[in-house]
Amino acid sequence: MIYLSGIVGFLLVLTAEARVGNSSELDFCSETDECCLFDLICRTDDYEVRHYDSVNWVSTNETSFMMEAANVKAFRRLFAYIKENNVEMTTPVLLKISDNTPFWQSGTYTMSFLLPSKHQMNPPTPTDDKVYIEKIPDMKVYVQSYGGWMMSWRDKSQAATLSSALDLVGAEYKNTFHYAVGYNSPMKMFNRHNEVWYVVEDEPVCTSSEELDS
Repeated sequence: MIYLSGIVGFLLVLTAEARVGNSSELDFCSETDECCLFDLICRTDDYEVRHYDSVNWVSTNETSFMMEAANVKAFRRLFAYIKENNVEMTTPVLLKISDNTPFWQSGTYTMSFLLPSKHQMNPPTPTDDKVYIEKIPDMKVYVQSYGGWMMSWRDKSQAATLSSALDLVGAEYKNTFHYAVGYNSPMKMFNRHNEVWYVVEDEPVCTSSEELDS
């Protein structure tokens, strides 16, 4: 029984490391040693469909009227966690944004740092009660990429463009929120890479696309 448990544990570690892996596998993930890896399901003229396995992230929530203000506070809080626990920075950084918040109300933004492979099984316990460990479920996402700086108006514009493209092909997706996804530090001035994600519901739609073998 002990031997069997050891094998199961070893396989779980391998699974985590397989999905949090070497950044060299992704062209746009070049500033950290490790990145969240994915399986590309298909690519159309308007979006990609990716599959991400369930992995652990460290997250925090921040309420604000502006995405930029929430970003600063949430990032500082999570950066303090990784510095305190000697955890290496990884990419991407996720920001979960509600699509149903009226403009006159403050919204809740959830920022998440991907935990490195060596901390996936046993993440350091946060000392700040506003920081928590979160296992984001296995998911398929519709993805649209864009360059430049991730500002609130650009994120809204890109999310609206992706949402319209998905509605046009009759895709089912969770339309109450989206993820704003960043891969670059503030120090990087050129060739920046950002993404918008909507979580797939039902089967992904890959109309007029390059569909990849699974």
